[in-house]
Amino acid sequence: MGWAGFNGGDPYSANIDSSMAVLNTNICAATSLLIWTWLDVFFFNKPSVIGAVQGMITGLVCITPGAGLVQGWAAIVMGILSGSIPWFTMMIVHKRGGVYGKSAGGIQILKQLVGGAFIIGWNLVVTSIICVLIRLVVPLRMSEEQLTIGDDAVHGEEAYALWGDGEKYDSTKHGFTSDDTVNQKTSSGATQVV
Repeated sequence: MGWAGFNGGDPYSANIDSSMAVLNTNICAATSLLIWTWLDVFFFNKPSVIGAVQGMITGLVCITPGAGLVQGWAAIVMGILSGSIPWFTMMIVHKRGGVYGKSAGGIQILKQLVGGAFIIGWNLVVTSIICVLIRLVVPLRMSEEQLTIGDDAVHGEEAYALWGDGEKYDSTKHGFTSDDTVNQKTSSGATQVV
C-alpha cells in the first residue's frame, strides 16, 4: 500500500493527522472498490477484476486531497460516490474522482473548483498539441486493414489477459470438468503471434 505511505507521510510527522490519513485512505479505497464491484455484479451478473481495481484507484484518487482532513464517515461517503459516479459516467479515474475529492474537504471550495477547471482546460490544450506533434511522426489511427482484422490480431495478444495462456476466461477451456481426466496442457504465460 504505497498510497497509504503517500497520504500518511504528507503531514511529515507521525501524529494523529497521519494516522487519520492512512485510515481514511483505506476506508475510501475499500468502499469504492466494493461499490464498483457491486455495480458490476448488479448490472453484468459477474464481478470484474479490472473493475475492482478501477474502483480502488478512483477511491484512492478521491481521498488523496483530504485524507487527513475528513472524518471516517466522510471517507465512506467519498468512497460510495467515487465508486459509483465514475462507474456510471465512465470518465474513470482522475477527472471525476479527483475533482470531487479535492472539493469534498470544503476548504477554499471556489478556488479549488476554479483550479480544477483550469487543470482540465490545460490538459485539453497540451494533450491536443502533443497528439498533433505525434501525428506528424507516426499515425495515431490504425489502417483500415488493421481495423478490419482487429486489435488482438494486429498485436498478437489480448489486453488484460487474466489467464496464463494469454486468453480471457472461457468456461469451456478453463472451467471445472467433472470427469477424472487431467488437462495436460501447461501454460507458458501470455503468448505472442509472430
